[in-house]
Amino acid sequence: MSGAFEAVIGLEIHAQLLTATKIFCGCPTAFGAPPNAHACPVCVGLPGALPVLNRHAVDLAVTAAIALGCDVHERSVFARKNYFYPDLPKGYQISQYEQPLATGGGVALPASLGGKFVRLTRIHMEEDAGKSLHEGFADSDRKTYLDYNRSGVPLIEIVSEPDLRSAEEAAVFFETLRQILVWLGVNDGNMDEGSLRCDANVSVRPQGAEQLGTKTEVKNVNSFRYLEKAIQYEIGRHIDVIEHGGRIVQETRLFDAAQGKTYSMRSKEEAHDYRYFPDPDLPALLVDDERRQKIQASLPELPDARRRRFIEQYALPEYDAALLTQTRAVADYFEETAKRSGTAKAASNWVMGEVLRNMKERAIDIAGVPVTPAALAGLIAIVEQGTISSTVAKDVFAKMYDTGRAASDIVAADGLAQISDSSSLEPIVRRIVDAHPDIIAEIKAGKDRKFQFLVGQVMKETKGKGDPKIVTDLLKAAIEIP
Repeated sequence: MSGAFEAVIGLEIHAQLLTATKIFCGCPTAFGAPPNAHACPVCVGLPGALPVLNRHAVDLAVTAAIALGCDVHERSVFARKNYFYPDLPKGYQISQYEQPLATGGGVALPASLGGKFVRLTRIHMEEDAGKSLHEGFADSDRKTYLDYNRSGVPLIEIVSEPDLRSAEEAAVFFETLRQILVWLGVNDGNMDEGSLRCDANVSVRPQGAEQLGTKTEVKNVNSFRYLEKAIQYEIGRHIDVIEHGGRIVQETRLFDAAQGKTYSMRSKEEAHDYRYFPDPDLPALLVDDERRQKIQASLPELPDARRRRFIEQYALPEYDAALLTQTRAVADYFEETAKRSGTAKAASNWVMGEVLRNMKERAIDIAGVPVTPAALAGLIAIVEQGTISSTVAKDVFAKMYDTGRAASDIVAADGLAQISDSSSLEPIVRRIVDAHPDIIAEIKAGKDRKFQFLVGQVMKETKGKGDPKIVTDLLKAAIEIP
């Protein structure tokens, strides 16, 4: 970015609330149903169909607002946001405007970005619109098809203040917010299915200026990488227009991932263009102090607090703690393993290594891992006791994963216990030494790295069962090196 300009960025994040049914009716919210399978008279705005507010949706919205440090208002009001679009069957969207559910709060960015605190303007509840299908049909060149399955799906819109100053900050803010929402069980975080979407408001101004520049909105970006690329492009486009004497037009734009560019979608409306007014079919939403306190008391320890605690309580490096708190379920799995095994560092190494590797390779979450924390703690125990080596332990873990058997049963049945008897190892060590006179000569000449080759040969012959310390001591004695 040109040093003469500063970017000013604010995000609007639409998060689908993790309810079984829609916000104003009993239709399912499940993704993947045939078009219009989850639609009813309320969803499509038929005359006489009245909305009834989903209580669980309110609880989830309040949960998010409290966790993000917002002031949850005792009284908020649903309003009709009027605009015409084919996927909006009523001709208006039920949202909140003048009196939203919550205001204030914010999100702290990671220490790598200076721990900057990004303020929130508001969180309000609303219903989602349907979906216009422009391709995939024989006559898509002439017709648009409409799917109202998403119509009425419960959302919260989280609006940030224009505190972000770079595309990287914006992407990290979005990622941090997603982690918190998923951690709380408020949102499933599935951006591919549209349950978490982001609009970015981007402007630039001369360095040091107070007045904001004209903003453009980049609509419905559904990945962190694309959000960063879209904002980078918009910042560059704004600066180029201004430096060539042009004027930024307030508009809504879409990001073309294939080209890495944004393009104009429509002119950007002002709030008064939507003719908001209170919805006469819905009473004011009242969230009393008792309800707020009950929800606050049920909040889990949040990711940042748990990360700090893992560092302090278990003496984990910052990297380990960050990786182990990517999701609440992984953090729970690690902590249970650490408590049962009594060694947090070993538990951390196993979870970050074999457990996460299997999750990635098999494209599953932690709930799909068949090795329980208790079972993993059992494996760690027999490694710590010296019953098996760490190399053999990985093979045992694989068998535990595939069969569900306990580590001790596998070790006993397969004869995998570590060989710690010197008299059993000495003949093997002697054979390896006698078979490699050239290597022995190099070691005695000072090439210490060759020693590990000999250790590896002994371990190979013992199928990984030789006690590494005893093997090392026996080899040193046989070669006559200190």
